[in-house]
Amino acid sequence: MTKTPWYARLALILALLLPVYFMAAALGTKFGLWDWKTGLITLTVKAGPIVIGIVAVIALIALIATLIRAPRKGWLIALIALAIPAGMMAMAANVRSSAGDIPPIHDITTDTSNPPQYSATTVAAREASDANPLRPFDVPLGQFEPWAEVASLKDKTEAQVIAESYPDLAPIITDGDYRMAIAAVEGEMRTAGFSDVRIDTATNTVEGVADTFWFGFKDDVIGRIAETEDGVRIDFRSTSRVGQSDLGANAKRIEALSQAVEKRLTAG
Repeated sequence: MTKTPWYARLALILALLLPVYFMAAALGTKFGLWDWKTGLITLTVKAGPIVIGIVAVIALIALIATLIRAPRKGWLIALIALAIPAGMMAMAANVRSSAGDIPPIHDITTDTSNPPQYSATTVAAREASDANPLRPFDVPLGQFEPWAEVASLKDKTEAQVIAESYPDLAPIITDGDYRMAIAAVEGEMRTAGFSDVRIDTATNTVEGVADTFWFGFKDDVIGRIAETEDGVRIDFRSTSRVGQSDLGANAKRIEALSQAVEKRLTAG
């Protein structure tokens, strides 16, 4: 029986190692083997496409070789090896396309005119980790370095960008007792797996830290509960510690948290 050509087997091995490479880049960041810029920017964004491209070329060469060289065996293995990087390229292109529709901001709130303010403990933790500074929502983004060259954003305030990009993002208004609202926010933060969940009874706020699974990125989250003439109002704010764009993660988190809190309050 003729063995599968070594180059077809090599192409498949390299293709199967591609996911391992990207998992290592992410988990190495999460567990502190290197900083997030190395893991995300250098290893994933910059080197990632090159690594995928090299494996794709090797797989293509292996496929051609199996088709033109007798006994023309191993072409299916080579084809599978080519399909893996091709699929990863398609996924990356889809992510880039989706990212193009999301504004490159990382601080989202349901109240841009009077945003919930993080506690001194949270601010200190952000400063200790060299996190993104907490900027005002009513100042044109072009006045800050990350957005100075972003033509579509530099003349807009972050409040305007949030209103345009996430028009459905809104506070919760409920008729219940504010203490029940605080308990509901705390409960859902814990259910969502947030770490360091804390209640500040002096400001009626609940804070927590959300960690992403792969890279271990930390986002600070705060819920503010206030009694108003219309009832109890709950506002949220979610802010990434690193990166210019959150790829919409903070808005999705606030939406999910809001829905869960409303459901809990309705259930009593």
